[in-house]
Amino acid sequence: MSTIHTLAELRSHYDPARERSVLKELPQLDSHAQRFVALSPLVVLSTHSSAGAADASPRGGAAGFVKVINEATVLIPDSPGNNRLDSLHNIIETGQIGLLFLVPGMDETLRVNGRAEISTDEAMRSLCTDTLTGKPRVPKIVIRVSVQASYLHCAKALMRSDVWNPTKHIDRSELPSMGEMLRDQMADRVTPGTVFETQEQMLERYRSTL
Repeated sequence: MSTIHTLAELRSHYDPARERSVLKELPQLDSHAQRFVALSPLVVLSTHSSAGAADASPRGGAAGFVKVINEATVLIPDSPGNNRLDSLHNIIETGQIGLLFLVPGMDETLRVNGRAEISTDEAMRSLCTDTLTGKPRVPKIVIRVSVQASYLHCAKALMRSDVWNPTKHIDRSELPSMGEMLRDQMADRVTPGTVFETQEQMLERYRSTL
């Protein structure tokens, strides 16, 4: 197996980046990027630990749940999850973050990179109040991102995947339920007597804790 070890070796396999691909990177969120964030109900957070362990975590809410404060700052509310806090641990350790914003039905995405910090500021938390379930909920913390770079990413990946096409969506029966997969993955390590949820029970718990 041949492994590439240098940038020169890597570049030898590719043409130079087009001028447009280089110049589209901005040091802030322009009006188009701000509008993109406002329309996005889903963002993937990319972080890494001080040891270099990488992590990617999806965060979702009603469109615009990520708040644009100005061209250099966005706030991401931390909604209830599994309490592993992987992304938050990484932010504490390195303060670095990458964001990928998606808008349903749109194949282009928005990439944002910057510095992140965790805040319990009451005004910031109140600005990120979640009303998705009909009952206002103020997040425990918010992730404050200072934007260092942003750019629109081309549509090729989502066009290839055809991810928004409902005729390409799988039937849920093609995979075991989440509970069944977790049972198989953890059977020899979990506390004896642990009962795993059915798919219906898990979905109901999700709905009650959104």
